Amino acid sequence: MKPESRPSSQQPSLGDALFLPDFCNIRVIFLVVLIAELLAFVLALAPQVSSNNLWERLGIISMFVQWVTLVNAALLCGLRPLFKKQTHTMVATTSFLIILVVTALLTEVTMRLALFVGLESVLPSASHADFLFHNVAIGAIVSAIALRYFYMQHQLTRRIKAASHARFEALQARIRPHFLFNCMNTIASLTRTQPALAEEVTEDLADLFRMSLADVGNQISLNDELALCRRYLNIEKLRLGDRLNIIWKIDELPDTATLPSLTLQPLLENAVYHGIEPRQQPGTIEISGKHVGDAVEFMISNPAAQSRSSRRDGNHMALDNIRERLKATYGEEASLTSETVDGRYYVAIRLPVSGTTP
Repeated sequence: MKPESRPSSQQPSLGDALFLPDFCNIRVIFLVVLIAELLAFVLALAPQVSSNNLWERLGIISMFVQWVTLVNAALLCGLRPLFKKQTHTMVATTSFLIILVVTALLTEVTMRLALFVGLESVLPSASHADFLFHNVAIGAIVSAIALRYFYMQHQLTRRIKAASHARFEALQARIRPHFLFNCMNTIASLTRTQPALAEEVTEDLADLFRMSLADVGNQISLNDELALCRRYLNIEKLRLGDRLNIIWKIDELPDTATLPSLTLQPLLENAVYHGIEPRQQPGTIEISGKHVGDAVEFMISNPAAQSRSSRRDGNHMALDNIRERLKATYGEEASLTSETVDGRYYVAIRLPVSGTTP
């Protein structure tokens, strides 16, 4: 049999991402405008001014601060494609200088506009040069703090993603040795008596290995994941015989649904490993799935483990890893819960139909 070629996957680089937030995003702009307005309130309340001209002062400061904020956001948004090719130091230096230049230019415009419309009373009594220096100094301090915060937040997110990536890669790459050995024994026993079935099992095992060694961030269709789950359960059914019963209750699922590869299969592997293998009597694994609104919901149930042991602890570790993986991919749109009810262990998973990475 000619092996199927698979394109080599490369681990994504976690350090090349731009540390600045996406100022083209409307939600980011809203947060920046809100923070800028809070800064305007602080600047308006800082001097000891009478309440008669406080609101006039707040108005002109707000206009100035928001003007500076939106112009800088527009420039940083436009320069984002160029920034992606530069180092963090170059991006930070360029952004800092842009903010200072914009602050200085708009200080001049605001001051002349206030004089033109007759709002001299809200301008400070300091000289022109002192007023310009005052605004540029505030801009320098605020921008330095903001850029430092963005960089530290980026580094923290990068470390979290790196740790999560390592855990997810270990989860995807692992095929329990006992399963591999048992599968090879099954194939060997079928080679002489049922060679066609042995070839089918070998192909199923190859598909499992192919998906296990694929890129951690690889997204596949839900139908492909379910097909892989059926291949896995077919292998286990051949090995366990009448001890394993499988019930599928899958409604019509959307064709657009995708999910990270090997999301459901490890849950079925846990169901076999913890719910079926330790039992002498037959057990049933039930898999149900349905399309609810803008999400797909799955429920996997199996006989509960008869005793608490290290095997059960491993089950919780796998569930925690998958839960973190879903959170990293879909944020709060996906969930995974588990519980034991009336002697059966249930795992419920909810996925958005078309989720994107946050």
